[in-house]
Amino acid sequence: MEKSGVKTPQIPPLEGATLWVNVVLVIVGAFMAVLDTTVVDIIVPRLKGPLSTDMYGVQWVITAYMMAAAVGLLVVEWLIKRWGAKWIYLGGVALFTFASLFCGLSFSLWEIVLFRAIQGFGEALIMVTSQSMIFSFFPPQKRGLAMGIFALGVAFAPAVGPTIGGYLTDWFGWRSVFFVNVPVGLLLLLFGSYLLPDNFPRERYSLNFVSVGFLTIFTLSLLILLSKGQEYGWFNSQLIVYLAFASGFGLVGFVISESLSRHPLFYYPLFRNPYYTIGILVYFILLGFSMYQYFYLIPIYYEQLKGLPSIQTGYGVLGFGIWIGVFSIIAGALSDKISPIPVLVTAGLLYIFTTYFLFPTLNYYTPFWEAVVKTAPFGVAMGLFFAPITLMVMENSGGRVEQGVMVMDYVRFIGGSFGTAIATNNLIYYKEEAFEGITTLQNRELTLQLLSQLEHFFGGERGKAIFYRVQEFFAFNYGFKNVWLDAMAWGFLGSLFIFALPVIKKWRKFKVKIEVKN
Repeated sequence: MEKSGVKTPQIPPLEGATLWVNVVLVIVGAFMAVLDTTVVDIIVPRLKGPLSTDMYGVQWVITAYMMAAAVGLLVVEWLIKRWGAKWIYLGGVALFTFASLFCGLSFSLWEIVLFRAIQGFGEALIMVTSQSMIFSFFPPQKRGLAMGIFALGVAFAPAVGPTIGGYLTDWFGWRSVFFVNVPVGLLLLLFGSYLLPDNFPRERYSLNFVSVGFLTIFTLSLLILLSKGQEYGWFNSQLIVYLAFASGFGLVGFVISESLSRHPLFYYPLFRNPYYTIGILVYFILLGFSMYQYFYLIPIYYEQLKGLPSIQTGYGVLGFGIWIGVFSIIAGALSDKISPIPVLVTAGLLYIFTTYFLFPTLNYYTPFWEAVVKTAPFGVAMGLFFAPITLMVMENSGGRVEQGVMVMDYVRFIGGSFGTAIATNNLIYYKEEAFEGITTLQNRELTLQLLSQLEHFFGGERGKAIFYRVQEFFAFNYGFKNVWLDAMAWGFLGSLFIFALPVIKKWRKFKVKIEVKN
């Protein structure tokens, strides 16, 4: 059966208590999977001692998870069509729960890397199936609300992750971050097996394993390149050059395979629909390249620049995260009532305002409460963004809901990897640039006097080290403004696609009128 013939069948929506019980069962699984990602980010620096490795070694704990999740996304639609969304969701929960237990029991780096990879594959199964099921649970006129509820769980999780991660680690140790998933996962398996509807009809079609293989080579090579590029000095390293070659080989092979195959991995006519294409581009650029930078940078700002403890950093992130949850529901309801487009335009305008006018003012001297207030509109913009853009893509996926979700999640993954790599590189680049600027503008005579006094008071080498650290700190502080602005530039580029939506809508209406007249 050709891939182009595979559509998601219309499934009768649920009602009453049955609806909300099933919503909870699905949302909790998605929340657990996303929450674990940000919680683990908090504990990674603390794993060096217990796992007898360095910072570059423990980064594989994150990289392995990302790689396995990306591969899982490529096959999840085929798995759903073959065995049903319910059982693939529960299979993902089982993998995630099993891997969480063994991550907590790990005593070596490669043990935890292996089980984190299993976790990542489970997360891919959970995320696509949960979103598809939530979409099918609600009638068409309430699917904006459905995506708002889903966004409440999924977008809110990264905001509370640092707080929960800091609390669990400080009070119960790093292993508790993994063990806490086990009882939740077991309860989901128990109740989900009995209560979740198994109403996704099975359909058989040929999975293009050649395309999957080439795209896997491209994805894995690219993810390792982006996560390890800074460590190895980018293209000064042979390894990075080989990875770039491998990713290019995988991409070219994928394009050739898709061009020649009778059963392509993706249904490309969907991209003729401008709403679908723009939705995917916005997910890739605005969410991946820009928002992911802010997700990455905000905890660094609180913890490394301002020197706040993990728990207070978590409160700072929660300060904007709570608004994501509130406005996700509002945005979903408004998308049902009016249209996703006005909500998205509002989100884009607010996002640009916040990231251009408010974020660049954040520095070491900004009081904690002021930083929380200035990042709150960012949370509002994100809350207004997730539900309508997801609804727009899924409604314009030609009945192929799982494929729409899979593509959204895949481009988010790749775009987010680029965004994180760009932010990491910018932190170093702008810090070094500011350091050089400080050195150039210094009064040589006064600098030598101060350095002499520090050497006299603290001792020669220690005095020089203190002076260097002070310079380095100020360079970090001054450089952060440009890091914020670079992330904003990607957000502005992604917002341009959003601002094109009203024009496209008017043009399509105009074409319909012309066709009717003729």
